[in-house]
Amino acid sequence: MHIIETYFECCGFDHTFLQGGTSVYLWNLSRAFAARGHRVSIVTPAHGRLDDLRARYDVEDLPYEDTYTLPLVLDPKIWRDFPAETGIELRTTAHRIRLDGVDLYFLSNDCLDRLPTTFYPPYSAKGRDLVFFKPLVFQADSVRFLRGWFGEERAVVHAHEPYYHYLLPAALRDDPTKMVVSTVQSNMPVAKKVYGPEVRRLFELLDVKAELPDVPEGTYPAAVLQYQQLTHLHYAYPPDHVALYELTAEHSDLIDFLSPGQLDFYASFRDTPFAELFERLPMADVVRRNAHKMFVGGCAISDEWLAMDPAEVDRADVLGGIGLDPALPTFFHNARYAVHHKGQVELVRAVDRVLSAGLAANFVLRCIAGEGIDDPYFHEVARRHAGRLHLEWERVDERRVFAYAASSDFCVFPSKFEMDTFLIAQGEAMACGAVPIATAQEGMAHFRHADGPSTGTGFAVNRSFAEDDELLVSALADRFRAAVTLWSEDPARYRELSERASAVAREFTWERCADLHLAAFGRLWRGESAAAALQLALRHGWFEQLQDADSAAVAEAALAHGAVDVYARHAPLDSDAARRIFAASWQR
Repeated sequence: MHIIETYFECCGFDHTFLQGGTSVYLWNLSRAFAARGHRVSIVTPAHGRLDDLRARYDVEDLPYEDTYTLPLVLDPKIWRDFPAETGIELRTTAHRIRLDGVDLYFLSNDCLDRLPTTFYPPYSAKGRDLVFFKPLVFQADSVRFLRGWFGEERAVVHAHEPYYHYLLPAALRDDPTKMVVSTVQSNMPVAKKVYGPEVRRLFELLDVKAELPDVPEGTYPAAVLQYQQLTHLHYAYPPDHVALYELTAEHSDLIDFLSPGQLDFYASFRDTPFAELFERLPMADVVRRNAHKMFVGGCAISDEWLAMDPAEVDRADVLGGIGLDPALPTFFHNARYAVHHKGQVELVRAVDRVLSAGLAANFVLRCIAGEGIDDPYFHEVARRHAGRLHLEWERVDERRVFAYAASSDFCVFPSKFEMDTFLIAQGEAMACGAVPIATAQEGMAHFRHADGPSTGTGFAVNRSFAEDDELLVSALADRFRAAVTLWSEDPARYRELSERASAVAREFTWERCADLHLAAFGRLWRGESAAAALQLALRHGWFEQLQDADSAAVAEAALAHGAVDVYARHAPLDSDAARRIFAASWQR
């Protein structure tokens, strides 16, 4: 097969280009595909870094030049000082690096080359600077490049994160040579919307015949909608906006998720503040209508990381080198600087709280930010606890990160708003034997930190859907104290958890991930129809899709969901069944 990976940031082959985990995922998965003998191409922006690439790699300038005007229809409520429609003059060139059996194509123009340090436009650019549309420029450029460079070559186009490719599935829908797989990398709000007139204008530019969805959302109590914004699970939009996940789900051939828990979460938002409202939105029908396309391709930890030996790391040298006491239990956090997504404000508050109270422990906090950490509180806490807390934000070589993980006893990942979906960094630290302290999110359940004593790998803290979550701060502080007690007073139990954490994390290999993806891609390549999502429908109570399912299975699902009428159609509604239905409903 020819597999074309495309995303706004595909630079996992070079740590100096890294912005987030998706880059690491893409590079490792691409190499795994190539190792199986498949032809693999990656299409991504150059981000103004061609000169850096030329200094370290053999960069080939391709005979590709695309000059056009990208039309922008601007929402007047947002872009008040701009005309209703404007355009960006673009001259796009393409450049190739061949590395480890993978062809990397870098697209370059005046817009894509902006923001060479951060890559991503800041949200503050919205309504002020057209660089905000840099991801949209890449969408249009990638569609035009796929058509112009690869032409009628048959390929599976594996696109990542709906916000960065919502034009692409519809643009390739009528091309019989291109099959599109859309991967949900992070759990952005499922009903996130974009300005409809702009999408319609870009469809015209790209000669897309698909109609935009036109299903009204209905009216809901203002208090309900206002509260949802605080949870980061749903936002209200004007009626002239369209849901970008709907554009990808309806027109993609398959929809890929990174973990079973992530797929389950995105299917119903069960046990979240959004669950009840979601069932009333048109998006719920979109999800169910396209459930047969969903599969778990998974994610993994790099072969290079798993090949390194934690026992070879000199803990005293690593921790002593950053001013910490290697004799103390050590906690490690490693993530990009994203205070709400990663729960970092609550993390720093909890660290401040326990260290101020005299807890004998070290904390190594890596909050990666190209331009530094802009919250003075983080630096204040680091100064206050010098010798116990090491804070850094620079991108560093993977071996240094490995040394931190291997020198740590616990790893801390208090992710919020269910935005994390696999969390490679947690798996990496666990593979080194660090016992996890992490949020009990669905997307991270595969790491088993929220399991019971017999199968658990560590400690769980509560799921969080609040920006300033004192409950999460308190829970983290409690787990830090419990972890130190475990480490110092029950070393045998600590070793048991550490060994189990390492074993669980090491199950997630790129070989396994490639197998899962290639099985799904192969069915698509051969033209096989996707099977009905019966198990998903049973799990989430989509009874309208279960007419052909086993009656006993439907009855059991009805019990779990408290669906009295459904149960009565499949089994006698006796007093025992009624009690079980009531108990299930009460628990929910």
